[in-house]
Amino acid sequence: MTDPTANALTIDTAWGALTAAAQGDGRIPILDQFAADPERLARFSVEAAGLHLDLSKQSWSREGFVAALALARAADVEGRRAALFGGEVVNPTEGRAVLHPALRASAGAGFKALGEPVSAEVEAVRAEMRAYAEAVRTGSERSATGQRFETIVHVGIGGSDLGPRLIWDALRPIDAALDLRFVANIDPREMAETLAGVDPRTTLVVVVSKTFTTQETLANAVLARDWLKAALPEEGLDRHFIGVTAAPDKAMAFGCGRTFGFRDWVGGRYSLWSAVGLSCAIALGWNVFQGLLDGAAAMDTHFLEAPLEANAPVLMALAQIYNVDGLNRPARTVAPYAHGLRRLPSFLQQLEMESNGKRVRLDGRPVERQTCPVVFGEPGTNGQHAFFQQIHQGPMTVPAEFVVLRRTLGDAVEAPLWANALAQAQALMIGKTEDQAREELLASGVAAEEADRLAPHKAFPGNRPSTTIVMDRLTPQALGALLALYEHKTFVEGVLWDINSFDQWGVELGKVLAKAILTDAHGGQVSESLDPSTADLLRRLS
Repeated sequence: MTDPTANALTIDTAWGALTAAAQGDGRIPILDQFAADPERLARFSVEAAGLHLDLSKQSWSREGFVAALALARAADVEGRRAALFGGEVVNPTEGRAVLHPALRASAGAGFKALGEPVSAEVEAVRAEMRAYAEAVRTGSERSATGQRFETIVHVGIGGSDLGPRLIWDALRPIDAALDLRFVANIDPREMAETLAGVDPRTTLVVVVSKTFTTQETLANAVLARDWLKAALPEEGLDRHFIGVTAAPDKAMAFGCGRTFGFRDWVGGRYSLWSAVGLSCAIALGWNVFQGLLDGAAAMDTHFLEAPLEANAPVLMALAQIYNVDGLNRPARTVAPYAHGLRRLPSFLQQLEMESNGKRVRLDGRPVERQTCPVVFGEPGTNGQHAFFQQIHQGPMTVPAEFVVLRRTLGDAVEAPLWANALAQAQALMIGKTEDQAREELLASGVAAEEADRLAPHKAFPGNRPSTTIVMDRLTPQALGALLALYEHKTFVEGVLWDINSFDQWGVELGKVLAKAILTDAHGGQVSESLDPSTADLLRRLS
């Protein structure tokens, strides 16, 4: 048996080596690293499932990268990866396997969850989804009034919303035959806006909730149900209501005419590949949805088979660890230079911050270093006119991630779009000294005294790291590969930090307290247990 104390010493030693290497690398300009290491670009460039990744503008040197790989090996990333794909318990606080790769695997894959075969069940649900999606699209599945469905309203929140919403925005055709709309916020205005101009006689509502008890989702489902009831005959009303859930009995009792299931080994933020993606499968067509699954499966294969030093999710994770823990950089920005990926930053906020925003290790001891950074972003070029000022000239170094498409619409090469992405990454790295800024001002005719005054304001510190991910165009396969890349990156980071990436207890306390406050609000009283601030705010809002 392996001595756990010896393993801990190995890990501690590896962390110490990484921290020491990072501190040294942080003082060396990234641009100088290219001159010092002629193989740098090749070493830090990876092809994976149709994506090209360039991590050569990260802060690490060759020696720093070696230290990062040593940490991955000391933490047994390969062993934990095998446990994930083998269906072992990797969510120990809930005693669950985590098998989202099974959802996109090809037929006959043979996945097991805690020893129970699950692939046949996955394939059966997938076949049901395909048949229903094609029935709606062809018109063989019709509304209570005998009409074809024209609009789908997807009701969910968190992982039941962000993934499908991202898929639809990324892959929707310009002239979509079916309109897909989403409702997540408990604010009734979102439902009102969603239903505006929509005909209930041709509307299909898909309610997605793992437990079918999620407060926000059920509140919105009631609004949608009441809206349908007011316009449709009782007979056939259930044709308009579909439930996607792990609790089919509750969904049927609510009024869903049909349900599509998924199991407890499917985490919400990893669930878009399951029946949670039904709305997208209907609206986009099954071939598009299957392409998404195929792209993710290709990234699964890469993650399983590529050596650590050429493994895209591993390299992405190690770069983040190097920045967060080695160089004390507690934030990261994601800038997709594609309108179709405008929701990617929001999707990644949940995927990464809900997965790895943890303060205790697997054994319950407090962590000894930072875990998940704050993730934020906007599509380029929009972000350039918002927060890029801060990442270029602010005192905090914020690593950046650029997702760049060669083509975004048709066959035209969108050089004006991706040229901006390349320029931003270059500017972050090379910066501009005060002397350079002063010379530019003088060359433009500014007087010497004024040039001296303005030069500090026009200087850029540079040496700010970034990663660039390139794809030719936003196909279903490329999108599937991209999202699976980030899923596996998140998992690897959790292994390195020794935390559980698959629970989310941090969202629970607020839910419990909200119920108590709502009880007070409905009862017209303020509980004595409330703190003075919350009690006063409750009175003001009641």
